Amino acid sequence: MITLTIEGKERQYPKGTTYEEIVKEYQPAYDNQIAVVAINGKIRELFKRAVRSGKLEFFTWKDSVGNRTYMRTAKMMLLKSIFDTAGAEFAQGCKFQFTVGSGYYVSTGALQVTEELVGRLKKRMQELSEAKMPMIKKSYTLDDAMDLFREKGMTDKEKVFKYRRSSTVNVYEMEGYFDYYYGYMMPHAGYVKYFDLVPYGEGMMLLLPDMKNPCCVPKAPESNLLFETLQEAKKWGEKVNITTVGELNDEICAGNISDMVLVQEAEQERKIGEIAKEIVRRGNVKFIMIAGPSSSGKTSFSHRLSIQLRTQGMTPHPIALDDYFVDRELTPRDENGDYNFECLEAIDVELFNQDMSRLLAGETVEMPTFNFKTGKREYKGNMMKLGAEDILVIEGIHGLNGKTSYALPDESKYKIYISALTSLNIDAHNRIPTTDVRLLRRIVRDARTRGSDAKRTIQMWPSVRRGEEENIFPFQESADAMFNSALIYELAVLKQFAEPLLFHISKGEPEYYEARRLLKFLDYFLGVSSESLPNNSICREFVGGSCFRV
Repeated sequence: MITLTIEGKERQYPKGTTYEEIVKEYQPAYDNQIAVVAINGKIRELFKRAVRSGKLEFFTWKDSVGNRTYMRTAKMMLLKSIFDTAGAEFAQGCKFQFTVGSGYYVSTGALQVTEELVGRLKKRMQELSEAKMPMIKKSYTLDDAMDLFREKGMTDKEKVFKYRRSSTVNVYEMEGYFDYYYGYMMPHAGYVKYFDLVPYGEGMMLLLPDMKNPCCVPKAPESNLLFETLQEAKKWGEKVNITTVGELNDEICAGNISDMVLVQEAEQERKIGEIAKEIVRRGNVKFIMIAGPSSSGKTSFSHRLSIQLRTQGMTPHPIALDDYFVDRELTPRDENGDYNFECLEAIDVELFNQDMSRLLAGETVEMPTFNFKTGKREYKGNMMKLGAEDILVIEGIHGLNGKTSYALPDESKYKIYISALTSLNIDAHNRIPTTDVRLLRRIVRDARTRGSDAKRTIQMWPSVRRGEEENIFPFQESADAMFNSALIYELAVLKQFAEPLLFHISKGEPEYYEARRLLKFLDYFLGVSSESLPNNSICREFVGGSCFRV
């Protein structure tokens, strides 16, 4: 017998009892399905067996680790359905490219997508769910795993394994279909009941619930601008032959990474220059409104855009919406009683519109500066008047919200949405979430500039994400331009800075699980020194050494 401490009480079970059997006793008390457990701080899938005593914790679909477990299982079910319906070669040719909202966009290679095909695939997924098709996990030696996937034509996985430091690889099988996944799985397909599959673009979209509503399948997103930007990033990665981590590692080993850094930076500078030309071409733009989620590189981008505007004969002036914060005692509070700096009411919108309208009318305006130490707005004689070539570059999370600049004529505004929309995948079936890139950027930057440890940054991340969902993402499609700040090489650079910070989080702390997940993720990458990065690179905003005040 073994003794497990569950929800503060000790229980005894026969050694070898599956965690799935234990979870069945406790599931009725939970509103959402328990997806995985943790024993003594180590996450275990439900089909694993309890062999030692200790503290047992549960994670549901409302937890990030549980939500990802559901997502991976659904993805393998889709690929198994393609395997059964169209054949192995077509399943191998499919690639999970990126997410748009709660949808996972799948490019299908040579497989032509039709309504009829999508209907058959969806039906097969439902059959797998109803049959509770088992998910079998088996450990292979590294060489055997590489041989297995080479035989099945999955050379992208073979290339990933080439750089693994561990001697074994966990491979999942679902009735003759084999695949590798970075993360955990549900015991069988019967757990995946909530999903939809629709044609989308040239491929299809797998729609899955999010953590807020784990039993509700969203509709297909209407995000054309975001989709086009992601597609453009994907095609550029294909053009330079770096679409997976294995291909990036190959370039590093070949000594080509310095050239790739320069090529990527030149591509970003080209796009920034195009945006600047479009702004000047419009002729009547006076306010450039820049918004994007946390750690998108907004500050570096605004500086680089300003330089490009100067080459076009304009005189840009940076304005931070943060300087229009209301005084601290007037700041709204959230449901926990903490100051909510991310809601629109934290900004003195009326004063901002008054000042901008006066500038537009040719008046001289004394611009405010917000003192974050005192929590007060201050005036220090910073006078401004707009001439014919003057243009304001305004940065803030509410920049795309029409309520922020309600008094300004639409033709005087040019809106830019910026985010780190990575096109790099681990392999064809394991994509890299853009949120992971931004979180790692923020961990590195916060430690360097704010003295915040990784534990604090991870702790605050859910709150940051909620603010983005409420205040930024709903307005991204209203932008005149969308800029992708992701750099194809950056995770190899961030690795050396992030790993020591993540290793500092101890077992037993709530943030430990996320830290371990990120460390496992970074283990796929070979490290690259930051020495060769240009000093105006967006990556410099996070690792240090930027020529801008960031």
